[in-house]
Amino acid sequence: MKIALYPGSFDPLTFGHIDIIDQSVKIFDKVIITVAINSSKKPMFNVEDRCKMIQEVIKINKYTNVEVKSFEGLVVNFAKQNNATALIRGMRAVTDFEYEFQMALMNKKLFPKISTVFLMPLEIHTYLTSTIVREIATHKGKIDDFVPPSVAKMIKKKLY
Repeated sequence: MKIALYPGSFDPLTFGHIDIIDQSVKIFDKVIITVAINSSKKPMFNVEDRCKMIQEVIKINKYTNVEVKSFEGLVVNFAKQNNATALIRGMRAVTDFEYEFQMALMNKKLFPKISTVFLMPLEIHTYLTSTIVREIATHKGKIDDFVPPSVAKMIKKKLY
């Protein structure tokens, strides 16, 4: 069974993330969306809420080979624990490349059995980041084109 992790903060989940999930489920037998717990960051949503928003999208999109788990620490250790052989990373623009390339090489050094698979979202999502969505939402801008309705509802409930 080919198992891949799709790690990230997903704060919040965007249509760009969903695009990468759509591509991943066609390639791997099982995809584990791994929600990072990073004590140095100040997320808008706690880890439970981020997992909840992803689980709702999984249910709506009827993904049968996707799980959601949270983790803290090195993603390669989490990959070993879950028998994953691949890490999925979204590549929006050239600016992502240097950081992602460096992380892929380091992960390979730490866990030689892991491969990093870079997927590009559809062109309409290449500008989209969770940070931008949070900024727009904080200033009461329209976010409906960037996140699913269930996520928009959670954001609006949190902020307004």
